[in-house]
Amino acid sequence: MSASSVIKDSAEGSSRSTADHHPAPPPPLSRYESQKRRDWNTFGQYLKNQRPPVSLSQCNCNHVLDFLRYLDQFGKTKVHLHGCVFFGQPDPPAPCTCPLRQAWGSLDALIGRLRAAYEEHGGSQDTNPFGNGAIRVYLREVRECQAKARGIPYKKKKKKKYQIKANKDEAKSSRQAT
Repeated sequence: MSASSVIKDSAEGSSRSTADHHPAPPPPLSRYESQKRRDWNTFGQYLKNQRPPVSLSQCNCNHVLDFLRYLDQFGKTKVHLHGCVFFGQPDPPAPCTCPLRQAWGSLDALIGRLRAAYEEHGGSQDTNPFGNGAIRVYLREVRECQAKARGIPYKKKKKKKYQIKANKDEAKSSRQAT
């Protein structure tokens, strides 16, 4: 076989091999991206199941609040009612008939993912129903209610004092260096 026929065969082979191969599949989605996609699809299905169905362009914060309340039926967090003998006890000694709800942290994370997905699907940040103030108020109320029912108050993290102290320490060390 001559050198020119080897070059010709290898050139034909390379063109043939690229035509036979399919493009590489996209890399697998991260856990966050997969969950965001599932959440977005679930919310879309929820809107379609409304009577009458609601399009995404018609969706507002009231639909989001209704969706969050709807999800409570699938929750796994026991939230004691005010009349329950275990109200305010972090570790109740016996079972009770209080309802199971979605945990505040789960709802908060869900709203974050849906807020991002809305904007990725062409929605404007200004009209994002997941970023509405009413949603933040609802989440705050859920957090406080669940904290009281479990006897575990949520406390704000005090990062600002640490940052101020760190800045003072930096200023002190820079003065000493000069």
